[in-house]
Amino acid sequence: MVEWIASYMERAGDYPVRSQVEPGEIFGALPSEAPESGEGWDEIFADLERVVTPGLTHWQSPRFFGYFPASASGPAILGEMLSAGLGVQGMLWSTSPACTEIETRVLDWLGRLIGLPEAFLSESERGGGVIQGTASEAALVAMVAARQRALAGGRDGELVAYCSSQAHSSIVKAAMVSGVGRENVRLIDVDERLRLNPVALAEAIGLDAASGRVPFFVAATLGTTSSGAVDPLAEVSEISAAAGAWLHVDAAWAGSALVLPEARWMIEGVAGADSFNFNPHKWMLTNFDCSALWTRDARAIIDALSITPEYLRNAPSESGGVIDYRDWQIPLGRRFRALKLWFVLRAFGAEGVRAHIRRGIAHAELFESLVRESDVFEMACERSLALVCFAHTSGDAPTRAAMEAVNDSGEAFFTHTTLPGNDGGERFVIRFASGSAQTGEADIRRAFTALERAARGG
Repeated sequence: MVEWIASYMERAGDYPVRSQVEPGEIFGALPSEAPESGEGWDEIFADLERVVTPGLTHWQSPRFFGYFPASASGPAILGEMLSAGLGVQGMLWSTSPACTEIETRVLDWLGRLIGLPEAFLSESERGGGVIQGTASEAALVAMVAARQRALAGGRDGELVAYCSSQAHSSIVKAAMVSGVGRENVRLIDVDERLRLNPVALAEAIGLDAASGRVPFFVAATLGTTSSGAVDPLAEVSEISAAAGAWLHVDAAWAGSALVLPEARWMIEGVAGADSFNFNPHKWMLTNFDCSALWTRDARAIIDALSITPEYLRNAPSESGGVIDYRDWQIPLGRRFRALKLWFVLRAFGAEGVRAHIRRGIAHAELFESLVRESDVFEMACERSLALVCFAHTSGDAPTRAAMEAVNDSGEAFFTHTTLPGNDGGERFVIRFASGSAQTGEADIRRAFTALERAARGG
């Protein structure tokens, strides 16, 4: 299996990037019942090529430019395999001390690497980091903690949360799951750069407070999904603090770029945040799932999520002196996910991680230059780090047609979004998101050539 995975990583670019199968084709290739007797590994391995790979969209292809990267690297894969092999269940410190303490230390490493203040790290009085599965889980944990803190503080009234109209849908989902309700999430207008408008945020908070509601949670986004917009964190932080609201920073994609000193402008004002999250499994060479969440107020999270039946109690000698990460997340059980992050940071080092991020940005700069030189495509908004949004000069239908033609061909893979247009409506645009370790300059030129050919009807 190790050899097969290594071979796959070498030839991922040889496959059509998007799966070419029809709906139900993979389902139909499998028998209707499980085998009565065990099968040989030769038969099982044969189905990797016969059944599995034809049904894959190849996220590790050098010409996968959709969504955001889902990085995988050799060290991360080995860490994932070791986690599976050890079979550790790390819900309590006592169920495997290494699972907890390596995670605590590695999250401190990573926090310092991206420039977080010491108040977010484990050696501070109240802070610390934890690995969640996704940024959606992190947002839910933060919102539940914010709700608990507001209620414990005696704040009476309907709870209200705030985020940009360009924020990820996970903020609204967190409100739905936590009982706050989607109707109590205010989607705040954005400015001309598609960033949360601080004036509009302050006005919305003021109106709710005046009507007896409780502004308890604000989400600021560093690198929105659609355009990569970076909310003005310093201003949002001041407004949140004045309202007594928990400030959660969602940097799911762009947070990886904070390893670069030149990108630290994005976190001016982060000292006022209550929680901060980004996904190493997007752009930092660490395969899914690995979402890093830090907080300045771990006690608020623990108070909101801890429940301790007798069978989950630590020994008296451990009680109060250890971290039980089950109290920092929604599920009880947890895997040894810190292994893959630990391996990546040690194998690449800070220099290697920075080089990888700079390479992704350079690839986006190249793609941007190709768009600007083209007579059939144009930029839809300014480039953000390694994300380029662009469109056909003739409108939505040609833009969609060009993207779908390239995706259908398997030559490359792009995804789309809609952004505000000059006419006040929504504009269909294609997103180019770079960040794969396998991508080279030739892959970018090849993909853009395919798009131009499709845009010209070729």
